[in-house]
Amino acid sequence: MKDEEKGEGEVKSEGQAAGQTQARTAAPQEARDLGERLLEYGARIIKLLESLPNTLVARRVADQLLRSGTSVGANYEEARAAESKEDFVHKLQIALKELRESNYWLRLLLKSGKVSAARMANLLDESNQLRAVLSKAVATAKGRSKEKN
Repeated sequence: MKDEEKGEGEVKSEGQAAGQTQARTAAPQEARDLGERLLEYGARIIKLLESLPNTLVARRVADQLLRSGTSVGANYEEARAAESKEDFVHKLQIALKELRESNYWLRLLLKSGKVSAARMANLLDESNQLRAVLSKAVATAKGRSKEKN
């Protein structure tokens, strides 16, 4: 299984004995993987939107999806540079909101027949996976924030 499919699992190096974890490198590696996934998600949305028909409806939906779908990664990057735990949680929540919105627009394009199910399946699956990852990250960050107060 790929690292990005593992989710919240432990990251182990070749030289480690079973049961030992590499706590210091797990979080940065997962952050890089998520950042890359979000960047790729935004790029895939751009490619999808460029293929839509040039109709009034498609342009309106495309504009909304472009804004929400590409801002997820930008907000995540801002969260990584947060000035406080509260700022971090807030920016992660914004990224999650934008991801939920982009998921809605993707489903609307599918439901309206503007994009085929075959073309949309992988992107919608990735959207749902990223939503789950960000939801978990927000919940974890909120829990850690409360523990320190």
